[in-house]
Amino acid sequence: MPPVGRAKREDRRLLYIPTGMILPNPSQPRTRFDGESLGELADSISRYGVLQPLSVRRVSTGYELVAGERRLRAAKLAGLESVPCIVLDAGCEDSSVLALVENLQRCDLDFVEEAEGIALLIKTYGMSQEEAARKIGKSQSAVANKLRLLRLSPELLRVLREAGLTERHARALLRLSDDEARLGALGRIVSEKMTVSRAESFIASLAEKEEKTPKKHAGSKEEKQRAQARYVIKDVRLFLNTVSRYTGILRSSGVKAVEERCDTEREIVLKITIPK
Repeated sequence: MPPVGRAKREDRRLLYIPTGMILPNPSQPRTRFDGESLGELADSISRYGVLQPLSVRRVSTGYELVAGERRLRAAKLAGLESVPCIVLDAGCEDSSVLALVENLQRCDLDFVEEAEGIALLIKTYGMSQEEAARKIGKSQSAVANKLRLLRLSPELLRVLREAGLTERHARALLRLSDDEARLGALGRIVSEKMTVSRAESFIASLAEKEEKTPKKHAGSKEEKQRAQARYVIKDVRLFLNTVSRYTGILRSSGVKAVEERCDTEREIVLKITIPK
């Protein structure tokens, strides 16, 4: 292990560190690692080595990764026992910020990982959208547009990613009013393998129909309450029938169980008497 002590930023040294001593960074925004591309990188590393050093910081148990998790995983696949690293003079908070910023500036995060990473940067470190935009080298409007994607449900985001659709597909879905409509539209987009431009036109036509359809704001809440009441009534009847059935089983077994029920306008009073 290299000598203990902090490496100054202006005197960052290249060290070869055992892969087993490098811990993952909990603030890593990347959540998905494509097995095929990881294998291709491992093949490249086997031939040429790790061309871009990883960034790490010292911790009590070894080193914590700041940037380069994909390279580290590929190096392990390639069977490397140690990898080239630059040790940064970074505290715990700085390390997390560096990891997020470094990864958000890369081009190989998918749009969901990027949006979630920006949201994490803002939430964890109390940044405004403008501050986060400056950190990652994007405009404030670009950051705002990416954060809007997180208004889509986790299920929608999962389908978008698994189908290999783009950020433009996702942004188009936001034009629809609710997740039910979005899921229906997304199903069509996936099954018909729509291009971005065709999907945008398709969703624009659905959004136009939504705008022309009268909205039943006043009645919708009442309808929901009535539907909920119907389910509750059904559940109460099921409960009462179940109680009566089991009371009958007790009686058929020789237990003198007595069931008394009194219905009023406001309530149902149920009394079961079972002798000791």
